[in-house]
Amino acid sequence: MSEYASKDAAAAALDRMQRLSSTVRDGARWYVRYQLVYGCASAVLVLSIGLLDRPYGVTIGIGLWCVAIAGLSVYAARQRVARRGFGRRHGIMIALWGLLYGVVLAPGTMWFPGNLAWWVPGALVVALPGLIGAYLEARR
Repeated sequence: MSEYASKDAAAAALDRMQRLSSTVRDGARWYVRYQLVYGCASAVLVLSIGLLDRPYGVTIGIGLWCVAIAGLSVYAARQRVARRGFGRRHGIMIALWGLLYGVVLAPGTMWFPGNLAWWVPGALVVALPGLIGAYLEARR
């Protein structure tokens, strides 16, 4: 192989790598939207459970949550690419969400039913994993 042929092959490989990198970068932006919707849906869930009378609040909150998660699952399954480390980052987001959800919901339902001073900040706290995750993903 001549020197020029190897330079052409290297240039072609570099060009292909840059195009693939751009495709992955552009195609992975969906996860920012996913996390934003997840965070907002989490806040609505917590507010519904905490501020609406039982059993309506729980029914409405869980109903909306199921619709949101089903929609997000279909949306995620239709995406072509994800960044390296997606599974780990997503798992961390879900674990943090579950922890915060339990920390807000358990005492809130026992001691603060209907109390805006508990449920509004609690809803924001529960939304944080999705919102912070979206911010961090957008910066990548």
